[in-house]
Amino acid sequence: MIKRRRFLNVATSGISGFSLAYLLGSCSEQRQQNAASNTTVISSSLSIKTKVLRMGYQSAGDLVRNRKVLEKRLEPMGIKVEWAQFVQGPQLMEGMAARRVDVGAVGETPPIFAQVAGSDLVYVVGTQRNATTGKSSVIAVPPESRLEKFEDIKGQEVYFQKGSASHYFILRALQSIGLTIKDIKIKSIPTIEARAAFLEGRIPVWMTSDPHYAIAEKMGRIRVLRDSVGLDSPGAYYIADRKFAEQNPGVLKIIIEELNNLDKWAEANRDEVAKLMISEQKLDEDVVARVMSRRTYAGRRGLSPALIAEQQRVADLFFQAGVIPKKINIEDALLAPDLYAAITPPEIMV
Repeated sequence: MIKRRRFLNVATSGISGFSLAYLLGSCSEQRQQNAASNTTVISSSLSIKTKVLRMGYQSAGDLVRNRKVLEKRLEPMGIKVEWAQFVQGPQLMEGMAARRVDVGAVGETPPIFAQVAGSDLVYVVGTQRNATTGKSSVIAVPPESRLEKFEDIKGQEVYFQKGSASHYFILRALQSIGLTIKDIKIKSIPTIEARAAFLEGRIPVWMTSDPHYAIAEKMGRIRVLRDSVGLDSPGAYYIADRKFAEQNPGVLKIIIEELNNLDKWAEANRDEVAKLMISEQKLDEDVVARVMSRRTYAGRRGLSPALIAEQQRVADLFFQAGVIPKKINIEDALLAPDLYAAITPPEIMV
């Protein structure tokens, strides 16, 4: 079990101050052993050994939880579904490292930081993206800010949760205008904790996403410098604890099937999705309208060689920028290809 302090050292250290160097060599060796053992995991019957599935979700809400699609499939099989809420992806990954979560949804960045910290995780399934994906994630300033364009961000304090998807967003956004992560002053704080200070004008630059973006927009307290459209993120993932995944491939198959079906339902029933946001997340109707205007349900994406290569590119960029202390291999956090083929619908293996 990875101790809490070790995970947080990696998730919040930025470009220096990592105290886990002594751990990484042994972790790399262990990951190589895990990769070798994966070839023996393949099972045509896709076994299920658990009686409880512990799902992690983030504070912005989860349609999977609200629709109870997993409960409908698993509870008749005698499997109970339990849900644990986390403020953002790094905290969810910490919970998984502490063996309090079996499966959870995060952006492209948290599993990379968790892998650096030695967490024994595996990627389960990815997310499709399209030309408009990224509209709901923004780098913003208060309306009265003197910063007029994104290039003015140089030298500014930028508030976001280190190790979250925002970390890759800011890295790529800066790179797109010829700057580096060293050209800003990072202040790490979860989005939900920073919102009140930003609305009061006490935060100069804030990285946020819906529904926080929509709430600030409704109040007239946000001006967007840029969104994350076009910054080539591979998208979000469902991640699993390796031991759970290897013992319960049948559960992973059900999760992927239900996620894929739910995306299709959500895109075809956007009004119903909006009603769930209002009732479950206690959001105002006009806030939900703003959220839904930017939200896409493009579908799931299997762990194909192309997606693995995209995620490796993200990990390599973090290493090259000095954000993580060691180059990692995404393949060390994968199940065997034959197992992915067995649990993933062929149409999403792109």
